[in-house]
Amino acid sequence: MDRDGPLTRAAVLTGGRLTDLYIDHADRPSRLGHIFLGKVERIATGLDGAFVDLGTGKSGLLTVNDARGPKGRVERIGTLLRTGQPVLVQVKTDAVGGKGPSLTMDVTLPGRFLVHAPLGRDVAVSKRLGTGPARAELTRRIQSIVPGSGWIVRAGAATAPDTLLEAESDALHLAWRDVSDAAGRTGAPALLLPGPDAARRALIEHGAAGPSAIVVDGADLARDLADWCADRAPDLADRVVRHDMRPGERQRLFDLRDLDAEVAGLLDTRVPLSAGGSLVIERTEALTVVDVNAGERGNALDVNLEAAAEIARQLRLRNVGGIVVVDFVNMRSRGEAERLLAALSRAVEDDPAQTQVYGISKLGLVEMTRARRGTALADLLAEDKV
Repeated sequence: MDRDGPLTRAAVLTGGRLTDLYIDHADRPSRLGHIFLGKVERIATGLDGAFVDLGTGKSGLLTVNDARGPKGRVERIGTLLRTGQPVLVQVKTDAVGGKGPSLTMDVTLPGRFLVHAPLGRDVAVSKRLGTGPARAELTRRIQSIVPGSGWIVRAGAATAPDTLLEAESDALHLAWRDVSDAAGRTGAPALLLPGPDAARRALIEHGAAGPSAIVVDGADLARDLADWCADRAPDLADRVVRHDMRPGERQRLFDLRDLDAEVAGLLDTRVPLSAGGSLVIERTEALTVVDVNAGERGNALDVNLEAAAEIARQLRLRNVGGIVVVDFVNMRSRGEAERLLAALSRAVEDDPAQTQVYGISKLGLVEMTRARRGTALADLLAEDKV
């Protein structure tokens, strides 16, 4: 993790290879996850939504599907909200182009093992933990530890000790209490709680696995993360280490110059594959298109299987969201196609952003979607030299 000019960067390396990248830009701040006390600016009947003034200069859109009404009743936005009404909202997706951020009233506070949904009524367990007695037992265990209801149990909770689960649930519960208290004494519009920054997003989404080291370049950033770990992730506090790139000070765990080169490469449209082929990744306003080229010597199935893993990695690193269409190299049989789809589905399983592989269209294109999370890397680094 480091700060480079206006950028704060957090890179996740697995086996020495970059697998995830989180970047904040001081001049283009993300508001993903921010909780606001907004004010309804106007009701947009045609959209069945409301534009909400957040005090940031760009209003957000709250649709009826993300508004909260009496459970079980079908409502129109005009029956739930009125102009000038204060409303507690969270940014669900960042502003894109001329569109403002999308909002939700279903507020969540994320942790490494648990997500607090304070307005919810249940304890929901991640689908990645499967079904059956083990899932039911985990649900009972969480209910005995956490205060009240409104919790989402992440996959890492299954192996986490009760002490960590209890500490995290207490911290998230206190954070929500602070938000509620601030909403009661603050006039709208106002920011009540910022969403996690790049470094904290990396730790929240990947810290449950227990990283061997959290390498930080810079004393201020290292101290900030150590304080956060002491409060929210005490098992990680002793893994925060300084890395200032001065020869002889500490063995270099990785070279930030290599990270610079990797990030710069993520702005290229062409990605080489070791099997002799390549990917060409092109973004449009409507979707992202990936073309897989076999090269001169590549075996079609081998190239496609390697491409599937690399496509999953590139979508995460580039923070691509929305519709993705992939034109793989033509295969010889239905069995090869099914093997490829299974490999692609496995490759996206661990993506923190919900990613769905739908199958092969009549034109032979693989269709998939990836949930939008923050700003795409290409937009974030536009006109910057990383």
